[in-house]
Amino acid sequence: MPPNELFPAEETLSIVRKSSPHDSARLHVRGAAPYIDDILEPTGTLHIAPGLSTLACGKLLSLDLRKVLEAPGVVCVLTAADIPGANDVSHGLGDDPVFADKDVSFAGQVLFAVVARTRDEARRAAKLAHVDIEPGKPLLTIEDALAENALVLPDYDFAHGDAKAALNLADKKLEGMLRIGGQEHFYLEGQAALAVPGEADEMQVHSSTQDPTELQHVVARVLARPDAFVTVETRRMGGAFGGKETQAAQTAVIAALGARKTGQPCKLRLDRDDDFYMTGKRHDFRADWAVGFDAKGNVSAYDVSLNARCGFSVDLSPGVVDRAMFHAANCYYLPTSAIRSKRLRTNTVSATAFRGFGGPQGMLAIERVMDAIAHETGLDPLDVRKANLHREGADTTPYGMKTEDADVLATLINRLETSSDYRTRRAAIARHNAQSPIIRKGLALTPIQFGISFTLIHMNQAGALVHVYQDGSVHLNHGGTEMGQGLFTKVAQVVAEEFGIPLDWVRITATNTAKVPNASPTAASSGSDLNSMAARIAAGTIKARMIAFAVEEYGVPADRISFRDGIVYIGNTTVPFPELAKKCRQGRIQLSHAGYYKTPKIAWDREARKGRPFLYFAYGAACSEVAIDTLTGEMKVTRVDILHDVGRSINPALDKGQIEGGFVQGMGWLTTEELVFDGKGVLRTHAPSTYKIPVASDVPEDFRVALLDEPSREATIYRSKAVGEPPLMLAISVYSAILDALHSIAPGHQVPLDAPATPERILMAADALSKLA
Repeated sequence: MPPNELFPAEETLSIVRKSSPHDSARLHVRGAAPYIDDILEPTGTLHIAPGLSTLACGKLLSLDLRKVLEAPGVVCVLTAADIPGANDVSHGLGDDPVFADKDVSFAGQVLFAVVARTRDEARRAAKLAHVDIEPGKPLLTIEDALAENALVLPDYDFAHGDAKAALNLADKKLEGMLRIGGQEHFYLEGQAALAVPGEADEMQVHSSTQDPTELQHVVARVLARPDAFVTVETRRMGGAFGGKETQAAQTAVIAALGARKTGQPCKLRLDRDDDFYMTGKRHDFRADWAVGFDAKGNVSAYDVSLNARCGFSVDLSPGVVDRAMFHAANCYYLPTSAIRSKRLRTNTVSATAFRGFGGPQGMLAIERVMDAIAHETGLDPLDVRKANLHREGADTTPYGMKTEDADVLATLINRLETSSDYRTRRAAIARHNAQSPIIRKGLALTPIQFGISFTLIHMNQAGALVHVYQDGSVHLNHGGTEMGQGLFTKVAQVVAEEFGIPLDWVRITATNTAKVPNASPTAASSGSDLNSMAARIAAGTIKARMIAFAVEEYGVPADRISFRDGIVYIGNTTVPFPELAKKCRQGRIQLSHAGYYKTPKIAWDREARKGRPFLYFAYGAACSEVAIDTLTGEMKVTRVDILHDVGRSINPALDKGQIEGGFVQGMGWLTTEELVFDGKGVLRTHAPSTYKIPVASDVPEDFRVALLDEPSREATIYRSKAVGEPPLMLAISVYSAILDALHSIAPGHQVPLDAPATPERILMAADALSKLA
């Protein structure tokens, strides 16, 4: 069925739009959902542990592994010399080695791996290596890299109008710098892989990965075998958040190398500390900005340089930093703008994908600017934001794409302003702060406009495989991966709706490169959009064949045949779906189909800096209230109101869960999660004892989440919208609320506060402002 064809009327839907539970929910709460480390190990399985560099920069002079090889239980040691193909786990640029060979580029880089009978023996033996590295001078910070102009990629920019001239003509002008910290993914299930060798150099890899297709390709490249000789399977991940898009490759490759060398199954599950050291984080940014505006807060010019710490290799920095640029204006119309970026090389682990993929960093910078304008003019920050929203006649982004449904966001903000009682609460907070010198409160309502589609255009495609068996049960497989977000459940709902059968008749199966090839990663919030549509096309094709058979078998026209509640209505006759499936099989009707979908309308010419990189925008807004202690810097979020646009939700319960979880994760990024590298480039926040993610007590007790019931204006799957990444940026409202609370100490002055707004930073800002009051 063509994807642009109108979907059934709402009243005819019986599976879609329902809050069906996550397909693995019961298994999760019982501890019975198997992850990679729970897979029954084949006889003879060996275990692997990595050996890491403790220096951030230098020449690898020698690697003495004699004591390692003599350790109890050790079978062999893997080094760069054991790689038959390319010593490279990058996406093709050749700059990310499996094992360091000559140069050491960051503390935590893998030098070798120990294969032993048990995991404990492998880890103990790895500590016995004698490594001789000639130290170099590492570049660790954004400032270090800027001073040396150390880049992983050339600078990139796009502009709209003459921002420099407009700044010079502006009534008012502000300049500032915002440092934005990185973030550790902290998935509950760490990186893990089990590699099982097969016949004729085949390799089966079970991996906790968001991108089985790319991992298949990388493993094959390292093993010097065709892709078809490697099969990657992923049933579920215990969290990923972007950290298992490229970062899972090294773990899988090392496991596969061990299996190739020993001829036995090999498993590598990283220790939490090693996972912290070895794997990439969210990119740190430094945003240097200037803005021109008038007394009413209307922006006339915006100039921003987004300086990103990319680490030692390219990884996914091209797309991450580009997306930061795409979202550097958020939902605001900027008459003139200059958006620039630098992709900086440092001797730290390569930064990688993280929920929002650069969008949060670009968006935080412009929201910080909106607050600065409000503090300078004395206007309410919400009024400044509303004055600059996209609107008819002023709805073009800095990269030239038109916002076709800007009215959706204006409606959403106005509704949230009313439902959250924003104006009354602001007045109450002002009265409280006038009488409370120590505990200050703040309130902020911030919007988001997030583009949905991969900005690398060829990745906007998906495949799905659907079988109908003769007993009426349905087998479903697609290229998307399940990391707890409920993708598998949503796609199964779509297939069940198409066939008019109960949801539990659809059997969800593990993502497998041997079933659906050449899939895109489950990322960019596109999992449901792409895979649901591919699955619906597959199921629709099979259904059309079944209808054609019924027309011939029963002599009834196609328009009098319908599927619902497990029954096929054929004129005045009813036939159970399983019975029709059996008849089709006996009638030699093909009941299997591989569906394929590619996103329409999108195009982006990076060199020309023009096009339409996104099919549509997802919108949302959050109103957050905080209280800060000016004597200690402690902060508490006391209430959050969210109204979020998911189009017409396929599964409201899953979508609300994503909104709540994304918000809390974003809150952690902006308030408690701080990555600290020492002067030698060693990560000091490498465990739960030193790296603080939000816990249950950090979740606001008063947490109100509502969905905007507004259908997508594009022909998306059942007029729904993506929900994975956008909610993280709703947490910017917490950061802005902290700014609001601090601003009450010295109204009219700018607040010096970088992100994350840890208690230390809040305290330092409060002290600085108290001297100005």
